[in-house]
Amino acid sequence: MQEKRELLRSTYYYDLPEELIAQSPVEPRDSSRLLCYNRKTKKSFDKHFYDIIDFLNAGDILVINNTKVLPARIFGFKETGAKIEILLQKRVDLKTWEVIARPFKRLEVGTKIVFNENIFCTVTSKATYGLCTVKFSYSDKKSFEEHLMEIGTVPLPPYIKEKLKNPERYQTVYAKVSGSSAAPTAGLHFTKELLEKIKAKGVEVLEVLLHVGLGTFRPVKEDNIKDHEMHSEYIELTKEVADKINCAKSEGRRVIAVGTTSVRVLESAVDENGKIIPTKKETKIFIYPPYKFKVVDALITNFHLPESTLIMLVSAFVGDIDETLNLYKHAVSEKYRFFSFGDAMFIE
Repeated sequence: MQEKRELLRSTYYYDLPEELIAQSPVEPRDSSRLLCYNRKTKKSFDKHFYDIIDFLNAGDILVINNTKVLPARIFGFKETGAKIEILLQKRVDLKTWEVIARPFKRLEVGTKIVFNENIFCTVTSKATYGLCTVKFSYSDKKSFEEHLMEIGTVPLPPYIKEKLKNPERYQTVYAKVSGSSAAPTAGLHFTKELLEKIKAKGVEVLEVLLHVGLGTFRPVKEDNIKDHEMHSEYIELTKEVADKINCAKSEGRRVIAVGTTSVRVLESAVDENGKIIPTKKETKIFIYPPYKFKVVDALITNFHLPESTLIMLVSAFVGDIDETLNLYKHAVSEKYRFFSFGDAMFIE
C-alpha cells in the first residue's frame, strides 16, 4: 500500500491560501524566513535565511546553479496582424529554439512571426503542450542575445501577478551563463555578503549549470506519477567540480545542494558507484519517493506547488511524505511565503 501511495499524484496535495503566494521579493534577499529541519531528530526550527550560516560547517561543499534567466518572453505579429506570444524554452542550435507559443492554434509550420524590422522567426515544427520549434532570422550584425535584450522581458511564473520593479531580483547574485527561462529560486536568498561569510567559515562554494525550462511549471496531470513525462534540461558539471565533490564524499564531508536544480545536476552526473563524473548533457531525471540519493547530503529549497515534481523531489529527500506535508502545514500555519519569491527550507 505504501508504494502505491507514493506513486499517487494526490498524495502530494496540500491546501495553500492564495494570500501566501509571494508576489514580490523581500529586501534584503537574506531576510526571508527559513524553516530548518533535521531528518535524524525530526525537529524543525523557524529562522531567517541569514541564519543559514549557523547550519553550515567548515569543510562543507555548497553547490550552486550559475544559470542566468533570459528575457525569454517576446511578442510578435503574424503577417495577418495577429499577435503571438513566444516563450523561449530550450535552445536547439545557434538560431533555432524550442518555444511555447500562444495562441498555439493560430500557428502552422511555415508561419512567420515578426518582432521588429530586424528580427523575425519561422515555425519549423509543432508538438504537444503548445510547443513549437522556430528558427530566428535577423538582418543586422547583432547577436541573437543582443536582439533579445531589446525585444524580450523576463518571464515570471504564472502565479506571480504583480509586475517586477527590478528584473535583477529574479536573478541570483551569482548568475553567469544565460540560458534559463526561469530562475533557480532557492538561490535568490543569497547576498554577496552572505556568500563571503559562508566562504570565510571554510565552506567551499562550487558552481554547476542547469538551464531551467518553463516545463518546470508544467503540472503533473497523470494520476500515477510514473506516467508523467519529465521535461529535458541541459546540465554541465566540470572535471574540477567533480574532483572536489568526489574528494569531499571520500572524506565524509557534506555536499549541500542549493535548490532542486543543483540536486538534478548532481544526481544526473553520478555513476553506479557514487562517483561524480564531468558532464555536459540533457537530463530528464525525475526524483520521487522512494529514491536513494547518491550525492546530496543536505538541501536548501523553496516551498513548491502542490502535486508538482519539485515537492515530490523534496518528499524523497525528507524520506517521509507525511513529514514533508507536516512541514508544509507548519509553514502555512506560520504564514511563510510560498513559491518563487517566497521563503526557504534547509533540510539536513
